[in-house]
Amino acid sequence: MSTSVSPSSRVSVLDLAPVLPVVVVDDPVDAVPLARALVAGGLPAIEVTLRTPGALDAVRAIAAEVPAAVVGVGTVITPAQVTESVAAGGRFLVSPGWTDVLLEAMRASGVPFLPGVSTASEVVALLERGVREMKFFPAEAAGGTAYLKSLAGPLPRARFCPTGGVGPANAPEYLALPNVGCVGGTWMLPADAVAARDWGRIEGLAREAAALRR
Repeated sequence: MSTSVSPSSRVSVLDLAPVLPVVVVDDPVDAVPLARALVAGGLPAIEVTLRTPGALDAVRAIAAEVPAAVVGVGTVITPAQVTESVAAGGRFLVSPGWTDVLLEAMRASGVPFLPGVSTASEVVALLERGVREMKFFPAEAAGGTAYLKSLAGPLPRARFCPTGGVGPANAPEYLALPNVGCVGGTWMLPADAVAARDWGRIEGLAREAAALRR
């Protein structure tokens, strides 16, 4: 299974940028300018989480009005949400964990997906099912860089997007690991900047995040 964004390009979600912004959209009106700021700052892949009632409206707006964005949907935990997310224009899916039922729904969706894992057994189970790219969540609580470093030897085929407790201070440590493609985070989207609709500040923070090296 490939998590490529496009069948023609075969570019993985993990390789679009060093940081995958994890976005919680309270007001769908903010979705388009927020996405434009992130893209302008060099972060084209955007994960909109299903944590607010307007999340899918935000995905629809970004998909329609920000063609340079690769908008995905996060916190996907049911087959119904898989269907709704793809119908809204989601180009990839992210889950905090997985079951066989959810995994099959994501696989059948036709879009790339990153199922969440936090243990070696979950990684092995996904590798058995042909899935090599995963979300490591909650990254810091589940063992952080030391845990991922320990997995690299016995499970070299697995690649991760660590999310949860990742910020500008520790992101470089994660990105230096051979089994990490990108990290997920929210630090380029401070609540006060979003509330003030300070898209220039968000673009600047996105640019700093995009400059982090793997």
